[in-house]
Formats: sequence, structure tokens, C-alpha cells
Amino acid sequence: MLLRILHTTTYRYHGSVDMAQHMVHLSPVDTPCQVVEYHALRIAPEPAARHQTTDVFGNLRTFFSLQAPHETLSVEADSRVNTHVPRPIPCKGAFADITWERARNRFLYRAGAPYDAASEFLFASPMVPRDDTFSAFARPAFSAGLPLLQAAAALMALIHTELEYKPASTGVNTPALQALHQGQGVCQDFAHIMIGCLRSLGLPARYVSGYLLTQPPPGQPRLIGADASHAWVSVYAPRPGSTEAIRSHERRTGEWFHFDPTNNRAGWGSPGEDYVVLATGRDFSDVSPMRGVIQGGAGHTLEVGVTVAPPEDIEALQET
Repeated sequence: MLLRILHTTTYRYHGSVDMAQHMVHLSPVDTPCQVVEYHALRIAPEPAARHQTTDVFGNLRTFFSLQAPHETLSVEADSRVNTHVPRPIPCKGAFADITWERARNRFLYRAGAPYDAASEFLFASPMVPRDDTFSAFARPAFSAGLPLLQAAAALMALIHTELEYKPASTGVNTPALQALHQGQGVCQDFAHIMIGCLRSLGLPARYVSGYLLTQPPPGQPRLIGADASHAWVSVYAPRPGSTEAIRSHERRTGEWFHFDPTNNRAGWGSPGEDYVVLATGRDFSDVSPMRGVIQGGAGHTLEVGVTVAPPEDIEALQET
């Protein structure tokens, strides 16, 4: 499936900004389920300096600085991504057989144990603490001896059914525990809650930012900028085998499986062909689309528009 994504961010400042520095995570990356065919990042006014790097999690990020006074800032990311149908969550075989307790025990401290990079996704992060409230909420999904991936799917379904998706019920900085207590939120909150539940049970989990192809309501046309960014979770399943076997023979020690509690969908590599992976991190703070510092200005208004559609649909809309 070929998808085009237009993600536009516009700041209008209440007063002139003298200088600014910004970092954006708006460049999709190639994965087993997607190939980036085109990407452009258009910034106005033109930056004085700009460069792209790869962060510690493997995401592409762009830094730019503005060194002349400006009252507006526009950043448009234009991407074309060819997505593929992901493999389903396995129901038999090695990864399907490992229990959640065995997976958890693989990450208990042992002197001389081999390093697994997934370990860094076990710990509390700026927006997702480890807390007994999370583990208590998750316990009904984690019965004794249940395979890890089945338990993760049960937790995804629990969040999907027990929490209410309600736009504007939370903000970008709402703590995950607060969203859980109030029982409602948006995709970012659902992802943070699921991550908090998994980590509080000793299981590695990552935050995934991206996009999801949606359809307009029946009888209504698609509108440019009417979509939104999306977020979901990837859960790490260690490769079965003894610690000694992994140390001596295995370079890849596990796989990441994707779970979307907002829509109750899951897959190996992404939750579906209609998803586009943008970036992964410990939580939203690692992969926020845009952040920075400014000198000057006295407040601002922010407009964000996202469009996800087949390229020909967007081109037709732009011509009208």
C-alpha cells in the first residue's frame, strides 16, 4: 500500500522571536513492513543551520536553527511510504510458547548474563513510571503460565475496552497514571498506560509514534489536514533458549511485536498495512514531533495538520 503523509506544523508568535533552535522527529524509517520512497522537510523561514542525525534508538531526527527575527514558523514533512501486510502475532512456534513469567525472568539480574539491548526499555522513563497501580490493572490479563504474546494481546484488549477514547480529555503532558485513574484519554495515553503495565511487570516495552490511514465519515469528503498522528506499543519477546546458548550462538536475542490498544490491533513489525512507523522510544518525550527553545515572543498559537492517504487522493484534493 502506497501512502503519502503530509504533516504540517505552524507556530504564530505573539511578538517577534529573535532566535530559535528546534529538533523534529518527522522522518519515517525503513522497517521490515515499510519502505520510504520519498521524504522532504520544508521549513519556513529558511534555517541558518540544519542537519539530520540518527538518535540512540535508530530514529532519524533533524535539528535546525533560526537566527533572524520571525513571527511565524512553518514545518511541513512530506513522505511517501510503501507499506506491507505484517505477519500476524504467532500462535504457535518458539515466540508463541514463551510464557510471560519466563520472559520476565530473562531480565532479572544475574552476574555474567549477556547484555540485551531491550533491557533499557524495562525502566521508568520521564512520562511512564513503574508503579503498582499499573501492575494491579494489568494482572487480570497475566494469568499464570500464559504465553507472553497472548498476555500482551489480553492487556491490549483490556485497555481498549476499559478505557474511553475521548479527544481533548488529556494534554500532551498528562501523566500516564492520571489518564488511567480518569479512565479516558487518547492514543498517547493508551500507549503510555500499556507500557507502564508491562514495565511494572518486568517486561520491556517501547513507545511507537506514527500514522494510521483513516477514512472520512460516510458521505463526507476527505479533507487535507484532518487526520492526526498516532501512537502504539511494541513488546519485546526474547528468543527462547538458555542464557548460555544465547551468549555463544545468538546475535539477535528477541523480536518486537506491535500492539495498538486504541484500535485493538496487533502484528509482527506493525499493527497493520495501514500503519506507518515514524519513530520509537521510551515514551513520547523521546520522539515528540517537534520541540525546541526560542528567544523572544510572548506566547504563540499552534496549528497542526496531518493527512494520510493514497498519493492520488491528496493530489486530487490539492488541485481543487
